[in-house]
Amino acid sequence: MLYSQLSNGTTNHGLVPCQISTNLSNIQVIEVACRSYHSLVLTSDREVYAWGYNNSGQVGSGSTGYNGNGQLGLGSSGNQPTPCRVAALQGIRVQWVACGYAHTLVLTDEGQVYAWGANSYGQFGTGNKSNQSYPTPVVVEKDRIIEIATCHSAHTSAAKTQGVHMYMWSQCRSQSVILPHLTHFCCTDDVFACFARTSLKREFDNPGTADLNFLVDGIYIYAHEVLLKIRCEHFHSSLEDSEDDTVEMSEFSYPVFRAFLEYLYTDNMSLSPEEVVGLLDLSTFYCETWLKKLCQQTIKQGICEENTIALLSAAVKHYAQDLEEFCFRFCIDHLTITQISGFAEMDYDFLKNFSSKASRVGAFKN
Repeated sequence: MLYSQLSNGTTNHGLVPCQISTNLSNIQVIEVACRSYHSLVLTSDREVYAWGYNNSGQVGSGSTGYNGNGQLGLGSSGNQPTPCRVAALQGIRVQWVACGYAHTLVLTDEGQVYAWGANSYGQFGTGNKSNQSYPTPVVVEKDRIIEIATCHSAHTSAAKTQGVHMYMWSQCRSQSVILPHLTHFCCTDDVFACFARTSLKREFDNPGTADLNFLVDGIYIYAHEVLLKIRCEHFHSSLEDSEDDTVEMSEFSYPVFRAFLEYLYTDNMSLSPEEVVGLLDLSTFYCETWLKKLCQQTIKQGICEENTIALLSAAVKHYAQDLEEFCFRFCIDHLTITQISGFAEMDYDFLKNFSSKASRVGAFKN
């Protein structure tokens, strides 16, 4: 191996498993983290050992091969062929280790996160993009961190707090987020599935890479099973034991179901407010809380006198109370809707309840 990733003291390829004896002899390892060119292990004594390619300080030993601007002032470019203890963490009990493409995160038993290595995208979350070969503290509000993770290809870092808040930082859709950013997600898989959207968007409905097809209204939509399982709890369970590569869908129309799948890939949707009603139905059926909120927001932005009654009816049907109140208030402020032909054609019970509620708020007083 070119960069000593195998930690056998050489740069030779290894075709069969071999024990790592150098510096790890008689030491119990409880966790391993690997990326393309460097590796870390966590021992039962909560110490961290690292080895491999060290061009940006991934090993955390204080030496590095990347010093283009002289910002580190170390002047060493040597790789680390055998495991070495990260001395800067001596006396600190590490609970978790995670490796990015060229940076490393560790989580201590006190909920503190340290980072080191490459920081060109803000991988440390410290507010700058300076590389660092020594462990640097990462501050995520005041909440205790209980989980950390990194994404190899997107250079993205994430942390989950004890208060069940999920933060991300670093590369985000071709931009750099240099401080931890609070997200609406509840797990690291969703963070990476969302913020790696640039490449995922290109793969949506791509028959060349898809391993799963949906047949809706006689039209195929091409998707990727693993992504759907990560992004949607419904698919996580419904596809778990399925061996079919084609799923026929009759519950929803092609435009609505395609918009749903596109949302899972991009976190966005492109439907008119009237079409979003169908997606609101789907989000309720699949218990997609965040999508339901997005649908309600889209409907609010596109409401008008011509569609307000239909949108109010949909809000009532799907128990979207906030949206129902918004549409009702819009109706009260635009009572000319009662002159629209579709108003009189609405369901009798719906009209009765609407008229009663409108009367209680004084809508029909002179």
